[in-house]
Amino acid sequence: MNSSAAAPGLSTGLTIVLFATIFSCASTIHYQTPMIALMAAEFGASPAQIGWLPTLAQVGFASGIAFLTPLGDRIDKKKLILARIAGCAVMSVVFATADSLAVLLFAGLFMGVFASTSQDIVPLVAQLAHPAERGKLVGTVLSGLMLGILFGRLAGGFIAASFGWRAAYWALLCLLLVIFAFFVWRVPSVKSHSTLSYVALMRSLATLVREYPELRRASLVQGLLGVAYGSFWATLALMMADLHGLGAAATGLIAIPGAAGVLIAQPVGRWVDRRGPRPAVLLGIVLVLAAYLVFGLAAFAVAFVAIGALLLDGGIRATSVSNQAYLTGIDAQARSRINTVFILHMFGGNAIGAFVGSVALSNGGWLAVCASALAFAAMALYLFWRAPSAATQRSN
Repeated sequence: MNSSAAAPGLSTGLTIVLFATIFSCASTIHYQTPMIALMAAEFGASPAQIGWLPTLAQVGFASGIAFLTPLGDRIDKKKLILARIAGCAVMSVVFATADSLAVLLFAGLFMGVFASTSQDIVPLVAQLAHPAERGKLVGTVLSGLMLGILFGRLAGGFIAASFGWRAAYWALLCLLLVIFAFFVWRVPSVKSHSTLSYVALMRSLATLVREYPELRRASLVQGLLGVAYGSFWATLALMMADLHGLGAAATGLIAIPGAAGVLIAQPVGRWVDRRGPRPAVLLGIVLVLAAYLVFGLAAFAVAFVAIGALLLDGGIRATSVSNQAYLTGIDAQARSRINTVFILHMFGGNAIGAFVGSVALSNGGWLAVCASALAFAAMALYLFWRAPSAATQRSN
């Protein structure tokens, strides 16, 4: 294991700034969620046309992780993050002044590209933190990411309903400018570890996957669990309408228990610091399996949906936080690229899950969704169980 020999550590003030940064950047692509209908009405867009907005935002987010996040190993992470915060600020202005649907879609795509800087912050935290506190601090900032997603949806909806959807983006611009100023002031520059060209940097992603079996296993486990996660959220609204006759408002409330990861992130990080990632990852997989057993009872009461959402999100966050906290410590020279590989697997799993869940629901109903998700979670458990412990890996 290659690690930094002299991590400077994170003060409380610096941790707060990094938490606020990931919170703000994570919120940017979720402001649109509650206001899409207002945007569609203003531009006369059909549901299919306005549906490209969240789609392009997610495409942009994945592209930003794939093609920009690896640069964190080549250039000063502070400069990279500041450039991408500035990009989010510019896109906020483009949103607020958009005069056509085409401009809106352009802004959505590139807001996603710049917003993925949230995944630049995790390697930065790992680089600045003392090794004994890495898990706790990664968990802390990742809880900011989850809260940022919730904040974006709630604040965007509230401001849009009260002052119009454009006002929400002017408010976002103000928030980003404040974050930019604090980031410049409080966050230190950090030395890059790689001198590879951009092309070589991108090619090295495959090399890292070959070189580190723990990266392969953790990424595959997270991707398989991501299928289970994506299946639920892609089919939730249809299931709630079919089984319980409930609409968007009631379905949206499921996001509240579905935010359990906010509460579990930091304790899981501390657990990783003390005992390594395996116990927390096992707990997370078991929670995902339990979630779908509970979801199987969804036809009887909405309460089972809420309980299952709590278990599902808690399980996903337990595995992702513990895996990220561990993986960002295995090679100090490649933290950003390692995080890129891991997050792309997780993101890809979510996307595959949306497809698998939709097909299962169409052909076999809600129980088919539960059965297919359980199968993927069981594969994750099998892959995890076959993996040697970190201690065994280090001794070989």
